[in-house]
Amino acid sequence: MKRLMNASIVYGVLGLIGGVFYREFTKLNGFTGFTTLSVVHTHYLMLGMVFFLMLVLLENNFRFIGNKVRKYLLFYHIGLNLTVVMLVVRGVVQVLSLDVSGAAISGIAGIGHLILGISMVLILISIRKKLDV
Repeated sequence: MKRLMNASIVYGVLGLIGGVFYREFTKLNGFTGFTTLSVVHTHYLMLGMVFFLMLVLLENNFRFIGNKVRKYLLFYHIGLNLTVVMLVVRGVVQVLSLDVSGAAISGIAGIGHLILGISMVLILISIRKKLDV
């Protein structure tokens, strides 16, 4: 349970850093349009901090985390961080108006979203199985 709480704290801090980076980086470069940097903050706060806070409460009450769920959580971390890293890469490219092919960025971001989504569903199914007992 301590690992879940620590993950929540880390993602909360990363979310705040992402928000500050978005604000300062766009201001520094005089950018006023939309950039994916604006959603880094919310991805880390909601899919990181809030998700793991909810898991802390559920684990405290139902003790659903075993070896299988630990693997799902590892993939969840990988998917979330891969997704956010690609949001940052795409956002920096947008702000700096770099001539970079967006296909590779979209592909890697898509893989991150896939890993994130599948692992989230597997974690939720594991919780449901524990509640049915």
